[in-house]
Amino acid sequence: MLALLLALGSSLAYGCADFLGGLGARKAHVLRTVMIAAPASLVVELLLWPVLGASFSPGAVGWGAASGVASAAAFALLYKTLAIGPMNVLSPVTALVSAMLPVGVGLLQGEHLGLAGLIGLPLALVAVMLVSAGSGAKVARPSRTAILLAFGAGAAIALQLIFLHQAPSDSGVAPLIIGRAVSSVVTLTAAGLMFWRLGPEKPAYAISAAAGVLDSVANLLFLLAARNGDLAVVAVITALYPAGTVLLARSVLAERIHRGQLVGLGAAAVAVSLLALT
Repeated sequence: MLALLLALGSSLAYGCADFLGGLGARKAHVLRTVMIAAPASLVVELLLWPVLGASFSPGAVGWGAASGVASAAAFALLYKTLAIGPMNVLSPVTALVSAMLPVGVGLLQGEHLGLAGLIGLPLALVAVMLVSAGSGAKVARPSRTAILLAFGAGAAIALQLIFLHQAPSDSGVAPLIIGRAVSSVVTLTAAGLMFWRLGPEKPAYAISAAAGVLDSVANLLFLLAARNGDLAVVAVITALYPAGTVLLARSVLAERIHRGQLVGLGAAAVAVSLLALT
């Protein structure tokens, strides 16, 4: 139950972070947004160091660095995807891809699910697909480029979560610190190399920083959830974050929510309840 609650918290934080990151990327080049978000996330994790501790063992450093590279790619691809839009379609597509890879890894590593889990796990994946459903001509259709970016972002997010899960369980927040430091360096280096292509627009500093802070909180909650539960279950619960993004997009941007998406949100609630029984 603790792992479930932590995963739900991670899902909520990811959904809010992605919405803010997508908004920030609409105001300036995506790298300008990530340049603010990634360091802001690192600051949060450094503040957590004295509270939660950190052990910088070779395993923690190695897996943390790998997650950082994946995180940098995820940041850029996801925010660019959400900036193109529509958010209420592309975010769930990304989430579905990001869930399937960790589920496969968890099952291959010998994780077992009870009857409720065997029903709840595929139901959660179906819920993500339902949340991503459109409604004919009344719903904006994503471009092929946006779909490809969404798949790439999902794969990068999945790799980040898998790498974090592989880090030693007694390493505290060390994998998060190393990962975010690496992603910040990668992002700032890329921005420096592409400086003349970033355009004159200034980033939305507050929105971008808030996205980074929430992403850091989401990573921490996922790491704690994965250490207290099965990766297959935790990854799927975390992947329900589009629910938050979709609802925020509806409230703030007036993006249409189709009836099928509402059914998907209901299916997600049922799936979470079943997984809680696992």
